[in-house]
Amino acid sequence: MSRSGYSDDCENWSLICWRGAVTSALKGKRGQAFLLELRDAMDATPEKRLVADVLEADGQFCTIGVLGAKRGINMEVLDAHDREGVAAAFGIAPALAAEIVFMNDEGNWNAETPEQRWVRMRGWVESNIQQVTP
Repeated sequence: MSRSGYSDDCENWSLICWRGAVTSALKGKRGQAFLLELRDAMDATPEKRLVADVLEADGQFCTIGVLGAKRGINMEVLDAHDREGVAAAFGIAPALAAEIVFMNDEGNWNAETPEQRWVRMRGWVESNIQQVTP
């Protein structure tokens, strides 16, 4: 099973329910605030590169880890494979944590460099931010 907790066992109604939870988490007030903060943290990173399968490794971070570093979260004590624990540490829904981790680690079928992962994930974050008209 992947770090996101996603598996091929989710079918039919359970898949529909899960995708609804992901959509709600992404579009909700808390999720939108998280995505805005995440976008700003990604833009502020000096090295535009992301790692997979961990929150942090040798001073490099996955997508969620970028914000953890900015917030000063001690990610060494977090189990990167525990989506509920990661979600709680970041104040987001487990469905949002799982989706971001899945997109970071497995969201591209092709091999990619850490720099390419950063570009792809920065675009994914931006595409999920709701544009509010004044």
